[in-house]
Amino acid sequence: MGPEWVAILALIALFVMGTLLPINMGALAYVAAWLVGMYSLDLSEKEILAGVSGDLVLTLIGVTYLFAIAKNNGTVDLIVSSAVKAVRGRVALIPWVMFAVTALLTAIGAASPAACAIIGPIALGFAGRHKINPLMMGMFVVHGAQGGGFSPISIYGTITNSVMEQNNLPSSELTVFLASLAVNLVMAAILFILLGGRKLMAQRADADDPDTLADHLHRGGATVPARGTGTTAPTGTQALVRHVGGSVSDTGALRVRRDQVLTLVAFVGVAVVALVFDKNIGFVSITAAVILATLAPKEHKDAVRQIAWPTVLLVAGVSTYAAILTKAGSPEFVGKWAAGLGAAVIGALILCYVGGVVSAFASSTALLPVIIPIAVPLIANGGISAGFFVAALAVASTIVDVSPFSTNGALMLANKPETITEPLYYKQILLYSSIVVVVGPLLVWAALVLPGW
Repeated sequence: MGPEWVAILALIALFVMGTLLPINMGALAYVAAWLVGMYSLDLSEKEILAGVSGDLVLTLIGVTYLFAIAKNNGTVDLIVSSAVKAVRGRVALIPWVMFAVTALLTAIGAASPAACAIIGPIALGFAGRHKINPLMMGMFVVHGAQGGGFSPISIYGTITNSVMEQNNLPSSELTVFLASLAVNLVMAAILFILLGGRKLMAQRADADDPDTLADHLHRGGATVPARGTGTTAPTGTQALVRHVGGSVSDTGALRVRRDQVLTLVAFVGVAVVALVFDKNIGFVSITAAVILATLAPKEHKDAVRQIAWPTVLLVAGVSTYAAILTKAGSPEFVGKWAAGLGAAVIGALILCYVGGVVSAFASSTALLPVIIPIAVPLIANGGISAGFFVAALAVASTIVDVSPFSTNGALMLANKPETITEPLYYKQILLYSSIVVVVGPLLVWAALVLPGW
């Protein structure tokens, strides 16, 4: 058996184990990289470890450290409350507010499950109170998280752009980001039309009623294990009301404090310095986090513990194994097989489905560093646009996170409103996610890959 097959079988094994067992997939990937690298490829341990990207790890640490500070000082609370107040009681706009706020949180560095854990209980609380379809509201939160998830300073975006750079693919940061945002916006619009959104347009809620604002902001939620990370994702009061000094007024409005303004300025500054001046996002974001922590050292002394360390381990381990896959020749092997099906565009469709089906049960974060290198031969020899093909793979591999077997989908299920039973809500989420898994990759492929072929 050739090393390319050994590496592929080991990859399948680590995805299966990471899905079925509560073990961080990054740790499994390190074990697989060590065994396959030493005993199938005859690599030294230094050569095996050379595959991890220090730039990627620093970026993950920096952006999640900065976001942890934003949670601690109430900036996240400020964003949520301000957005809800802005709709002035228009019930039909509340799902869109939840979509936008969740997208904003992932776009500025929150892990997708963390954003869903923060906004999910609030959104579903509103759904129960104002008779909004809970499936629509829950899926709006997940699609919002995925819609903003590929911004250039987000976790997904950082991983995708880093992998493209490592594989000498042209930079397509905005293409991937806007494609993900557009697809998830379209899916949210379809849900809004089909699940009663138009009927909500005649409803009004008292925007100044503390029972409709502060009550939701302070209501607790469930805690669901973040699969494959060995941690739990806080929801409700655990994640949302952590700011110091208590800044929620009786009307549900948040008083803006100096440190919150500075945090918002820091996020804007990180984006400008990293994107306009082309500086390393990891260095820029961790510098901003350190400055904020210096200004309020007592408040943020534990923020470093809130860095997404399980995600760092996951990405570091999987990216190391992805390098082993490349050295074994597995991406070229699979890519040539897909291209040999008659047309490279058909191979692209198959890869989109592979990404969608696997990600519905396994980690999207772990899948991205693996599936993008597999697409390189198709891009090189098949005349397919690199930016749009990678965008299609990225979107197809993440829109399926509405699945109840995904952490995001599970969070929505765990925080269901009292107006619906868990078995019924589970069946609704399962049916919707099944439709997305079956139809989603095909539509994404048709929209992004076919026009550029």
